[in-house]
Amino acid sequence: MTTFVFRNHTVEAFFGYDDITYSGYDDISLVPDDADRYIWFFQVPINTDCTQLAQEIESYIDQLDIVIAHVKDSKPFIIFSLESLFSLRLAGNETVVTEAINRFNLHAIELEKKYPNVKWVDFSEFTSRYDSETLVNWKYYLMSQTLLNPKLARDFQSWWQRINAELDLQRKKCLVLDLDNTLWGGVLGEDGIDGIKLGGDYPGNAFHYWQRSLLQLSKNGVILAVCSKNNEDDVIQAWQLNPNMVLKQEHFAAVRINWKDKATNMSDLADELNIGLDSMVFVDDSPAERELIKQLLPQVEVPDFPEKPYQLMPFFKHLVERYFRIYAVTAEDRDKTRQYQENAMRHAERSRYADLESYLYSLDIAIDVIPVDEHRVPRVAQMTQKTNQFNLTTHRYTESDVRQLMEQGWHLFCMNESDRFGDNGVTGTIFLEPLDDITVNIDTLLLSCRILGKGVEDAFVKTVLNLLRLDGYRRVKAQYVPTAKNIQTADFYDKLGMTCTKTSPDGVKDYEMELKQVFEINNCYNIRVL
Repeated sequence: MTTFVFRNHTVEAFFGYDDITYSGYDDISLVPDDADRYIWFFQVPINTDCTQLAQEIESYIDQLDIVIAHVKDSKPFIIFSLESLFSLRLAGNETVVTEAINRFNLHAIELEKKYPNVKWVDFSEFTSRYDSETLVNWKYYLMSQTLLNPKLARDFQSWWQRINAELDLQRKKCLVLDLDNTLWGGVLGEDGIDGIKLGGDYPGNAFHYWQRSLLQLSKNGVILAVCSKNNEDDVIQAWQLNPNMVLKQEHFAAVRINWKDKATNMSDLADELNIGLDSMVFVDDSPAERELIKQLLPQVEVPDFPEKPYQLMPFFKHLVERYFRIYAVTAEDRDKTRQYQENAMRHAERSRYADLESYLYSLDIAIDVIPVDEHRVPRVAQMTQKTNQFNLTTHRYTESDVRQLMEQGWHLFCMNESDRFGDNGVTGTIFLEPLDDITVNIDTLLLSCRILGKGVEDAFVKTVLNLLRLDGYRRVKAQYVPTAKNIQTADFYDKLGMTCTKTSPDGVKDYEMELKQVFEINNCYNIRVL
C-alpha cells in the first residue's frame, strides 16, 4: 500500500520511506491519484504571536477540506488531531490558539462522520506521555524542521502500528479470567460469599470498578470466559447472591470451573468457542498459573496481573490498548456473548436428534443473502481481518479496500443467518471478481466459525452461484490457499462439484466449474435474497 503524507514539518523519521511519499511543508498543491492511502499530519507550528498562529491554524481547516474534496471516497484518509507540542502563552488569559486548535479538531471529527473513508486519530494519546522538553528537541527542529523529537521515533512507530491494527479492526477475541483475587478480592472457598472483597471501601471498590469496566468491554464485542480452580456450585451461588457482583454467569460466554490444570481448561474453552488460542488473553493473579500457560500454550497472550488492587484500572487500560481496542464496534460485536451462549444451546439440542437432517429442520434456519452496501462494509471488512478457520484464501481487506472493489464492479454478497435460538447477524461473505462477461472468480469466501456445523456455507454459496447464473455468468473459478488454520476447508470446492485444475507445490489449488444448471439446496433452509 502506497501512502501520501501531508505535513508541515519533517516527519520522515516517524513514518519511514517504504511506500511512503511526502508533500512539501504546508503544501497541498499535489494530491496524487496513485496513492492508496492519505495521512494528514499537520501539527501546531512554533510561533509566539498567538493571533498570527491562530489564523494559521484556522487556514488548516480550509486546506484540509480542499484536499479531501480531491480524494476518492474509496481511499483511506487518516487525520491526526492537531496538538501543540510547544505551548506558550504570553498572557494567562490568551486562549485564541487553544480555541483554534479545538475548532480544527472538531471539524476533523465532523469530516469523519461525513465521509466513510475518513478516520480521525487522537494524536494526544501519544503526546500526552511526554513533557514539552521531551516532545521537542530544539537542535533537530532548528537544523532540520523536525518538530517532534526524533528520539521518540521508535515509540511512535510502536504506537502507530497498534493504531493501524485498530483501523483495520484487528484485535483479540476473548478475555479469559480467573476468579479468586482476580475478579474479586479474597478466596471464595475461605472467605465465603459475603466475605470476598467486592464493592464498598478499598479494596472492594477497586474490584467493583474492574468488573464494571470488564462488563463494558463485553458490550463492545470482547468474549468473556472463566478459567478457575474452584467449586462451581460456590461460584454460581456467589454470582446469584452477592449484591455487589457486577459480572454474573450470563455475562460469560463459556466457563471452566473445576480442579483441572488451566492449560487443559484453556484448550477446552478454545474448542467450545471455536476460536484459536492466539485469539485469547489469559488474566490470573497467580504467577505460577500464568507461567504454566506461557509454557504450554505460547499462542495465548498472558499479561502480568497487578500486585495491588488500586492498579486494576491502569491494568484495564493496558488490556484495552494492547489487545482489545478497535476503531469502530459493529452491531454483531455488541451481541457476541449472547450469540456464543445461543451456540451452546444449539450444541446441547443437537444431542437430542439421531440424525443431522432432523436436527437442521428443528432449528428453523433462515439465511438472508444480501448484496454488500455501505452500511455493511465495516462488518464485511472486519470479517476478512478476523476469520481464519473457514476462509478459503484468507485475503485481508480494509473498509476502503472493500469500497474500491465495489467501485471496480466486483459482486460482493454477505449472509445473515438466524434460527429459533437467535440471530447470528452477518456471519459470511463472498467476493466475486468478474473476469469477462461469462466468467467470475471467487476471490474471498469466509464464514464465522460460530455458525459452522449446520451446512449453511453450502447453502450460501449455491444460492450465490444460482444468482450469478441468472446474471449470465457460465463459468466460475476459485482457489484454495492453505494456512495453518483453514485445513477444514481444503476439500470444500471438491464437495461443491468444482474441478481442481492445478495443485501447486505449496498446496494452493485452482478450481473451475461450468454453471450449466441450477444448484439444488436442502429445503431445511429458509433462504431469502434481499
